[in-house]
Amino acid sequence: MSTRGEPVSRRERPAKPALSRQGIVDTAVRIMRADGLEKVTMRRLAQELDTGPASLYVYVANTAELHAAVLDALLGEVDLADEGREDDWRGRLLTVLTSYTMVLFQHPQLARSALVARPSGPNYLRLVNRVLALLARSGAAAGQVAWGVDTLLLAATATAAEQSTRAQDPAARDDWDALTRALHAADESTYPAIKAHMPALISGAGGRLAWNFDALINGVVATPVPGA
Repeated sequence: MSTRGEPVSRRERPAKPALSRQGIVDTAVRIMRADGLEKVTMRRLAQELDTGPASLYVYVANTAELHAAVLDALLGEVDLADEGREDDWRGRLLTVLTSYTMVLFQHPQLARSALVARPSGPNYLRLVNRVLALLARSGAAAGQVAWGVDTLLLAATATAAEQSTRAQDPAARDDWDALTRALHAADESTYPAIKAHMPALISGAGGRLAWNFDALINGVVATPVPGA
């Protein structure tokens, strides 16, 4: 008598989770943290989610939109400085801008992507709303505040993209050393302005970020928009 086992129906296999935009973005963030942004492709996502690439385009239009969604997910880590002295709008604004820069600094490829692929998700909107609210406490006109947000976030994004890329470049240290030697050796008769501003020209690495933001904030507050 045969003792062949009972066939297992395919229906007994656990069903795949339903696709969703949030699930796709969460998977993309996980891939990026493990392998870098260049590995976040529609093909890789489809493999991870056990589906076909065409299915993903129902939820995400293209890779650029996907990267913007990944960036927005990470912006949930930004410190929005919700606590602190109510009258210290500048200090709290510096906290937000510095935190945003540091979040991008952890992901150089994403920082570079952010220069051209601006997110539009809830975390980015919360960031913009917070910067607007804090900058408005300066007493600057609404137009200056509105334009100032773009200036401040662009500066933070560019700083993160530049510095984080250098941090991962093995040749960056040698390049910096070469520039430093060239500036110190600059002939005063040929480069008088460089000579007059050394060594300040290459000093203050620890405090430059806050100074840059302070200088920009001062400019935003003091500069009316055209036609105001």
